[in-house]
Amino acid sequence: MSAESINHTAWHEYGAHHLQRQTSVPEVDCVDFGFWGTAPGADVLGELAGRRVLDIGSGVGKYSAFLAREHGALVTAVDASPTQHERAIARYGRQPGLNLVLADAVEHLQQAQPYDFVYSIHGLAYIDPYRLLPALAAALKGGGRLVFSVLHTNSHGHVPSTAVTPRSEILPLAGGGQLAVQMWVLAPKLWEDLLGAHGFVVDWIDILQAPDDDSPASCSLIQARRRSLSRPRSSQPPAPHAAFGVGVIVHGPQGLLLVRHRRGTWELPGGTVEAGESLPHAVVRELREETGLSARETDVVLLGTLVDHVQDVVRMTVAAVVTAWEGEPVDQPGESVGDCRWWPVNELPDGLFDCSAQVLTAWRPDLPIEHPPAHYYPFAPVESAADTNASR
Repeated sequence: MSAESINHTAWHEYGAHHLQRQTSVPEVDCVDFGFWGTAPGADVLGELAGRRVLDIGSGVGKYSAFLAREHGALVTAVDASPTQHERAIARYGRQPGLNLVLADAVEHLQQAQPYDFVYSIHGLAYIDPYRLLPALAAALKGGGRLVFSVLHTNSHGHVPSTAVTPRSEILPLAGGGQLAVQMWVLAPKLWEDLLGAHGFVVDWIDILQAPDDDSPASCSLIQARRRSLSRPRSSQPPAPHAAFGVGVIVHGPQGLLLVRHRRGTWELPGGTVEAGESLPHAVVRELREETGLSARETDVVLLGTLVDHVQDVVRMTVAAVVTAWEGEPVDQPGESVGDCRWWPVNELPDGLFDCSAQVLTAWRPDLPIEHPPAHYYPFAPVESAADTNASR
């Protein structure tokens, strides 16, 4: 059973336990981000009146109801436990400004309209961050805030983890007994790194200690902002006015690999970078399509970009070296190039394609090759790739 499935079962049993005991849901007059009634409250949330607010892992909904009632927020309270949801509906089902939702938090985020503000009191630690944070970032407006508290050090003194993995924790039951849960108890720096990787800027992280000096328990209170989102000027694509491609240098004991275009020019393997494609991927794809050679993206060294123009079209060519490959070059059906051949680097044929000549002199400035001028913007020192070419 997955960690999140264990948690779903535990919280269902937790709610059922309290339904059986007929535990009352108390009215609250504050928000408590800690466990002990001494932590910061609604003051850290700022102005919420009229704003769309999401509470993740809302449980019985007491804090969501408070924010709707006392702060005028339009709160959606999401919890995945049917029994906890049942308790929330019974107590706060008629609270104006409050929408109690029984759902998986990630599934709700994927379908909801963007929120102005998202908060959670100890709820995020029960959800895999790699599943939650992408959905959370997409469902929070640019500049919107996220405030949440999570376990930091448990009652046994176990410190937070530096790896994004869940660990076993205990959920105590009123009247005795306990349930096993799986929680992502992460170090503050790890939370900051995860949030940053998913489009958030962390404003601050506070460690909230238990008021009892004998207790090592603590939790982290974290505030982050969603980076403002960019937008296009219009829904229409820009008018094409540039060509963007890669030139691939494959050099080994047999020499430099060139192919002949059907128009007669000798050139390096290469071609146009496709939409949504990374440069190393374009290099590997073009090499395979034109010569049949297989390479890995990690074996691609990007040297720099050459910029020139043909009539009114700006032409940009990225020079790349493949440092290791598999196979032998073979003409590929349906391609505009063929006659794959190894050439001694000091005996290259005349009539090289302009872009290939520019790429080769970016790689080896000592080569006596004439070509139209181009602006060259290097990515890496030439020596980092020039002496490492060898086939696998």
